[in-house]
Amino acid sequence: MEHHLVLSVVARIIIPLIMLFGLYVQFHGDYGPGGGFQAGVIFASSFILYGIIFGVKKLRSVVNPTIVRCLAAFGVLLYIGVGVVGILKGGEFLNYNLLSKTSEVGQHIGIMIIELGVGITVASAMIILFFAFAKP
Repeated sequence: MEHHLVLSVVARIIIPLIMLFGLYVQFHGDYGPGGGFQAGVIFASSFILYGIIFGVKKLRSVVNPTIVRCLAAFGVLLYIGVGVVGILKGGEFLNYNLLSKTSEVGQHIGIMIIELGVGITVASAMIILFFAFAKP
């Protein structure tokens, strides 16, 4: 692969900004448009851009595929864990009201944790798909 100076410089500038925007969408999702799915796709796109510009082999050295698979499972467990906590506290599955003393705070905590689990799972799944279809 040829060395493209302009692409590598622009990628080094824009990749952290994409990640920052992904975090913004993740944690601002309960106040405005966005949330876990959108943030996961945005965050994963920064890694995919890195893999396209610098090569899949270098991306694999930066992001271990085993850790990415573990993160995908962790995101699902985080989502399910919120539901199980609701059941253990005597409510229904994914009943956020029981997560705190007041229903409003419980709703906020529940949505934040659920959306974080979705974001982690979606970002990990997108990176796993990129690893599966990209040439090594």
